[in-house]
Amino acid sequence: MKSQSFLLLALALLGVLAPTVSGTETETRAKQLNVLFIAVDDLNHWVGHLGRNPQTKTPNIDRLAKMGVTFTRAYCAAPVCNPSRAALLSGRRPGVTGVYDNQNPYSGVIPSGESLVTQFKSAGYETLGMGKLWHGGLGYPEQWTGTGGKETQEKPRVDDRSIGGIAFGVIEGGDENVLDTQIASYGIAQLGRAHDGPFFLTLGFHKPHMPWNVPQKYFDMHPLDQIELPPHREGDLDDLPPAGVRMAGSMGDHARVLESGRWKEAVQAYLAAVSYLDGQVGRVLDAFEKSVYADNTVICFWGDHGWHLGEKEHWRKFTLWEEATRAPLIWVVPGLTVPGGVCERTVDFMSIYPTLCDLTGIPVPRHVEGADIRPLLADPKAAWEIPAVTTFHQDNHAVRTERWRYIRYHDGGEELYDHEADPYEWNNLAGKSAEFDAVRVELAKWLPKVNVPATEPTEKKAAKAKRMGRKQGNPGKEKSVPSPE
Repeated sequence: MKSQSFLLLALALLGVLAPTVSGTETETRAKQLNVLFIAVDDLNHWVGHLGRNPQTKTPNIDRLAKMGVTFTRAYCAAPVCNPSRAALLSGRRPGVTGVYDNQNPYSGVIPSGESLVTQFKSAGYETLGMGKLWHGGLGYPEQWTGTGGKETQEKPRVDDRSIGGIAFGVIEGGDENVLDTQIASYGIAQLGRAHDGPFFLTLGFHKPHMPWNVPQKYFDMHPLDQIELPPHREGDLDDLPPAGVRMAGSMGDHARVLESGRWKEAVQAYLAAVSYLDGQVGRVLDAFEKSVYADNTVICFWGDHGWHLGEKEHWRKFTLWEEATRAPLIWVVPGLTVPGGVCERTVDFMSIYPTLCDLTGIPVPRHVEGADIRPLLADPKAAWEIPAVTTFHQDNHAVRTERWRYIRYHDGGEELYDHEADPYEWNNLAGKSAEFDAVRVELAKWLPKVNVPATEPTEKKAAKAKRMGRKQGNPGKEKSVPSPE
């Protein structure tokens, strides 16, 4: 009992706990820990501390990683904006909701009352946000006690340098002409004002989502004559099953980029957009460290999925390979994480919902599927046997462990990669020997058992509504590559 009392006193002095007025220690902790929830659109693993691409310049994201625990093997539930966010925020995997792609609406299959944000609002948190959380915006207005509203911006002139659908250019003026600057400013304002109780503050940054339109100074940080192409291999698709080849869609974006002879320009533009985003993260961190909330706020930073820039003859997301599925995940938890922690265990973003609830003393709803990674936040080297699972379209899945990636498509086609020997997934080992067959069988045990049909695309619902004299909106305009079916 004496040791427990001493621990509580120490935590109180650190600002993690306030003196107990009433209720249990868990209730007190829940009232004191705020949440800064930073979501980034299309940010892949090209951040400095993850070491995937030495050309990237992300000193502020790397600085955030040093403040807590960074996960070097963190993966999305789906390699597309809408289903990735719907899964993370609902606690239900795509195969349970039928939200597999951007055109599959989440409303109607995911009750607002079951969302992550709603849990915090119901627990008495002030839920604040600006930018993109759900696909198409913050989503579900009733979840928010206060919002930053829509970002507003006069359209500045852009020197458009796009290559087909790979859109980028130099924007006139400075950072104020990019929408994410307003989102960072909103976060800074919230961190600088007094709050009556705990808050859940969401900042949903858009960049580096296309178009990669940012000021010239960010392009200058990555001189074109110094740009190197990402590692790639000619004939990389030769050992893939037909479903994998279709998913790559190499005759689309990649063929146009090759024909243009401007691959390096596209890489430069993505790096420039990432550097701009990093600067906005830095502004928020500066404000956070100066605020009165620095010692009692959980930070959860995540990219919604990865992005290809020509690896495996593919651009954008929309695949089950490493480039499309891996993204940053950083946690800072007062009294729990140790600065500079690095966790090499394999996790997916389904873990975010239950972990945030646990850390703040909020009950985890029964419908939530993900695993609580609090043990890894406390000890990044702790044992962990649960792999990451990613889904793209009905009954197409990838299972990722620290060493292996196993993919099985709806038609039975398979891929298996040994990341110890093959980090860019150039050699498909599926079916090559009995040894690899044993690995494949073991990993297949983790494939989702529930694969419901996709929710009806918004376009079809809108057509039906029009025929009936009604109107319905479209939550998102971005389209993916064709289904591997």
